[in-house]
Amino acid sequence: MTFTLDDLAALIASRRSDSASASYTKQLFDAGPPRIAKKFGEEAVEAVIAAMGDDRQALVSEAADVLYHLLVLLEARDISLADVLAELQRRTAQSGLAEKASRGAPK
Repeated sequence: MTFTLDDLAALIASRRSDSASASYTKQLFDAGPPRIAKKFGEEAVEAVIAAMGDDRQALVSEAADVLYHLLVLLEARDISLADVLAELQRRTAQSGLAEKASRGAPK
């Protein structure tokens, strides 16, 4: 059986009802979205640093941390993985350059 991001998202959602003393995920939920976002940012930076090096396993590990913390953040904001995938599907209906241009100039 293959472990999927849907499996991880479901596991994360199930942790909302766990005890904080037994679940790191629940501790993150209890700390709130700003703390989760900070942790996600830290993990993203660590992934960038790992990507600049030659240690493949370090990048694999950091990428797993990034995906996990992103899914926790999405769950905390009541955004499903399906919502994100639907947005990606919408974007892939056109070329990346056309999609980016459709968003307009940054403010």
